Amino acid sequence: MYVDMPASELPAYRSSQVDPDDFDEFWAATLETSRAAASAVRIEPVESGLTTIDVFDVTFSGWNGQPVKAWLRMPKGATGPLPAIVQFVGYGGGRGHRLEDLFYASSGFAHFQMDTRGQGSGWSLGDTPDPDGTGPQTPGVMTRGIDSRETYYYRRLFTDAVRAVETVRELDSVDASRISVFGISQGGGIALAVAGLVPGLAAVAPCVPFLCDFPRATVITDGYPYKEIGDYLSIHRDRVEPVAGVLAYFDGVNFAKRASAPALFSTSLMDSTCPPSTVHAAYNVYGGERSMSLWQFNGHEGGGIVDVERALEFFRGIVGNA
Repeated sequence: MYVDMPASELPAYRSSQVDPDDFDEFWAATLETSRAAASAVRIEPVESGLTTIDVFDVTFSGWNGQPVKAWLRMPKGATGPLPAIVQFVGYGGGRGHRLEDLFYASSGFAHFQMDTRGQGSGWSLGDTPDPDGTGPQTPGVMTRGIDSRETYYYRRLFTDAVRAVETVRELDSVDASRISVFGISQGGGIALAVAGLVPGLAAVAPCVPFLCDFPRATVITDGYPYKEIGDYLSIHRDRVEPVAGVLAYFDGVNFAKRASAPALFSTSLMDSTCPPSTVHAAYNVYGGERSMSLWQFNGHEGGGIVDVERALEFFRGIVGNA
């Protein structure tokens, strides 16, 4: 059933989320510190048994120089700089198995799939720890380190994601001017954060994005993972306003305002995990050219493979073929 406002009202909706005065300074300092701590990238070929795709095990420097894993998948024998897609993963998942997610490499792109620190094992494999997890939290990562913006989990994860794009830009096999970012659910929220923090992206495709419009999302749905924040605040009753202040630095609405790359969003009217108004909260203030796939009879699965297919067509329309 429909879980949110009707489709006719979504284009006019605006979030109540605040825009912290020092938002840009906070993120500039965060990223610069991690860049300064970076070490050399390690790229090792992996035996996959595939005849059309080469797979590489990548270790790059993310938050505070900490090692983060990724898969790099390339069309076998590709020469010359390729357009690239950097993909971020949904909640609870990691970079997965080396033989998963072959779609974009099979389509001629360099495909860089970032692992998700401290996640994995919920529904796909993960190989990157989160050594800085701290403080009381509910199960999951939504309240990990939520006592301050400095310690909040998504500060580390969003920094990893920015560093992933910066790592891909340095690869000889990639055309640095043709890098796009893609993700579904949490991955879509991470893609939005990257779009607001990294200039010069070719395109962005956040599908049914999570991590948008915390003021509304945390009260309009009982669905997890947003409900983790509600669970935490039901115990820490005196932390409502401080937590809201922290989350403002990590909200897709505030990143969307700062983004400029062309974007293809998707949302579903029956999505109780990431309600459509929360997605439109970011979409309606997005700073670049944008379009929306609105699925009337779907939940959090969104358009499924059709979202992926449309993202490929969208990317090719901007960066061309390999």
